[in-house]
Parts: sequence; C-alpha cells; structure tokens
Amino acid sequence: MRLYLRSRRVPATLVATVTGVAGLWTLWSVFSDSREVGFPLVVLTVLFSVTALTATLGGPDDDLDRTAAFRWLPRRLAHLAAAFLVVVAPLLATLATGARFGPAWLVARDAAGLLGLTALGAATIGVGRAWFVPLGWTLAATLFPRSEPVVGRILTWQAQPQVSTAAAVTAGLFAIGGLLAYAVAGPARRVIE
Repeated sequence: MRLYLRSRRVPATLVATVTGVAGLWTLWSVFSDSREVGFPLVVLTVLFSVTALTATLGGPDDDLDRTAAFRWLPRRLAHLAAAFLVVVAPLLATLATGARFGPAWLVARDAAGLLGLTALGAATIGVGRAWFVPLGWTLAATLFPRSEPVVGRILTWQAQPQVSTAAAVTAGLFAIGGLLAYAVAGPARRVIE
C-alpha cells in the first residue's frame, strides 16, 4: 500500500491540498470581517483541491495500471472515494471555525462533480490533461454564472447556489459517469512522441 501511495504521489498531493486550504482559511480569517467565505472562493478552493488530486489518478507505468495480480476496479473506486473525502473533509472542518467554507451541500456537490469530471478526463484524455476541462470550465462558470435559463444553470453548475436542482443533477451525472469510466477503464495510456 505504501508503494502504491508513493507511486501515485499521494503524500505530496495531500500536503499540497491541506496546505492550500489552510492557507486560504488563514488569509480569510485574518483579512475578512465576515465569517462566511465568499461563494466564488469556496468554489475555487474545491477546484484547487480537485486539481491537485488529479496527479494521483495515474501511476508512472501504464502497463502496470492494466495488469496486476489483483483487480483494479475496487481499488479505483476506493481511490476516488478517498479523494472525495480529502477534498471535502478539510473544508467541512472549517464550518466549526471563524472562517467557514460552506455550505456543506455546495462543497460536496462541487467536489463530487469536479472529481467525476476529472476522472472522466483521466479515463479518456489521460491524467496529464485531465485537469484542463474542470479548470477552464469552473473558471468560466465562476466568472460568468447564469441563473436563467435552465441551460445556463446546467452550463454553470459549479457556481450555482446549493438549492439548484439543475446543478445537483449535472454534478451527479458527472460524478457517476467519471466514477464508472475511471473504475472500469482506468487512466488512458500516455502517448509517447
């Protein structure tokens, strides 16, 4: 297990994720009068954590990710579940502090949807580029959120309020699709030029 975690760069990624959230929490605590962290910063913090965890979705050897003495499917499912907890747990822990990254449902929805979108990218275009789509899409959605029409809520699901059904359904579809694609197919092979 230790070798698996090291080959996937999990220790470094955990340090980066927790340090990033702690740094943003500290900055908000020191420089803001409000206890509630601004909505765009919550979304971008979830995005930061998911982007950092993207590197853990593939190992250094493509052939090893295809062949092994054990089944990959349950391990990939567990890997994504653990990644979800790594994104959500530090942010939800702040709800009991002076700078709150919430609401909880928004954090969970965006974490699940963005992880699913990243896992889908890892399974189709490879781990090295899997973070491109979530990053670009979320930045655009955060800068230009649309509340009307329904298509606008779907296209900017990351930046919709927690009560948005369209955003929840969209995030759920990405979460399930990415989970299934990554668990079954694994990371896409790297193209060596």
